[in-house]
Amino acid sequence: MGQRDRASVPDRLQRAGGLQPGAARAIARETGVPEAEVYGVGSFYELLARPGAPLRLCTGLSCRLAGADAVLDAARAAGLPIEPISCLAACDRPPALLRDRRVLPSVSVADVERAGADWRALRCAGAPEGEAWRGRIGPEGADADCRAIALAARADDAAPAYAAARALGPEAVLDALDASGLQGRGGGGFPVHAKWRAVCAQPDPIRYVVLNGDESEPGTFKDREVMLRRPDLVLEGLAIAALCTGACEVFLYLRGEFDDPRRVLQDAIAAAEADGRFGALRFQLHSGHGAYVCGEETALLEALEGRRGMPRLRPPFPAERGLWGKPTLVHNVETIACVPAIVRRGGAWFRDLGRTGPGTKLYCVSGHVRRPGTYELPLGICLDELVAAAGGYVGALKAFSPGGASSGFLPASERTRPLDFTALAEAGSMLGSAGVVVLNESVDMRWAVAQQLRFFEVESCGQCAPCRIGTRYLRTALARQRAGEITALAHVGEVAWQMSEASICGLGQVAPLALTSAMQHFPGEFES
Repeated sequence: MGQRDRASVPDRLQRAGGLQPGAARAIARETGVPEAEVYGVGSFYELLARPGAPLRLCTGLSCRLAGADAVLDAARAAGLPIEPISCLAACDRPPALLRDRRVLPSVSVADVERAGADWRALRCAGAPEGEAWRGRIGPEGADADCRAIALAARADDAAPAYAAARALGPEAVLDALDASGLQGRGGGGFPVHAKWRAVCAQPDPIRYVVLNGDESEPGTFKDREVMLRRPDLVLEGLAIAALCTGACEVFLYLRGEFDDPRRVLQDAIAAAEADGRFGALRFQLHSGHGAYVCGEETALLEALEGRRGMPRLRPPFPAERGLWGKPTLVHNVETIACVPAIVRRGGAWFRDLGRTGPGTKLYCVSGHVRRPGTYELPLGICLDELVAAAGGYVGALKAFSPGGASSGFLPASERTRPLDFTALAEAGSMLGSAGVVVLNESVDMRWAVAQQLRFFEVESCGQCAPCRIGTRYLRTALARQRAGEITALAHVGEVAWQMSEASICGLGQVAPLALTSAMQHFPGEFES
């Protein structure tokens, strides 16, 4: 059996309706993959492992702040087949519910009560049936010429950058990326030009480009908006990356819950193939099956190859040995969407758009703000400026997560700190994917921390003991402390150090930060 045939196992399971009785055995006979391996793949992914739950309600922090618990209780009381699920990248329109693989945002108790016991009849005002829904972007009316991605612009506003890249040549494009200072916008912040040059330096002539569209960090939904609004920039950026690195094929991996973005990208790929704008370059679109850890690039490659999405030990890095053992360039959606503007306007133009770092940044903001949404602003703005663009605070600010669940919590006193890679690291946090969640004075920090710890425990792939055991220990320790066991948190610092030093991937390394940061900045709430 070939490698690409093996990669079809998760998709075959999806077509079979997940791990239905007998599905693993039937697919094993059909493909030659051992039944135990088929079952292992199916049981790893949320959307395959539990086929009996056609409705899944997000119980992430932003959705719970907006009343997800009440919606879940109402659905269960109505007899709907519903289960909780991790973040659905709809934090700007909470609570969000997944029906099969379609996200319904802004679902209410009234919506659930109208549906009764018929889950197929569930509708909500926030998601017109059959239409791709989009969240709020801003600042409204901003000058698109001052922005690298310009979500508010129409797709035909931009002059084609791929032709310009061909005329410039790969080395000139790489120089422009170097001059731009563009860093990875998925959380790592690694210089983009260095990543591209690392792939170019490999002797193997077969190379791949992979789009990481598995946006699963709680509080983050920017890539959803880019794919829905600017699929032209996504494909053009990928084509330029393939041109410069000598890649022969492009793979787009989207999280399984991104049904609408997948449809939009599929149409864009079909249009590009029809007019031949990118020559013979092939685009392969893949949907994931529900696993936060697949946002880690090596876990994503494992998933693309049809296995459980468990991170690989590094080195070798994907640039040396990636998809199917070939040199591979992996970028997230926002990063790749910045490339066309840099090619058209030059690296210096992009660099000068930022304040304390190069370029603009897509900031997501949710929680206790008046207009949750995605806002493209200069890199280095502070929380007060971001929330001003989002209409202001709802209540008095108490704490915020600057980069999703992985970044922990900062107190209100940090509201003027630049939201960039360096300043946040100095505060013991991180910019990450810039999924900003705002909490007001009504929030119990122990409750907020508990939501994040539960998320990391559920989403740990279980491959390494520090993460597998540590995430469970942190959650149970906090639960014991909340129940009155005063010394339950005595060993949190030691466990956090072990997790950060010995975990294979970033999930285990950052999982303790929600608890340790809250204990540092809000000690009074953890002493009784």
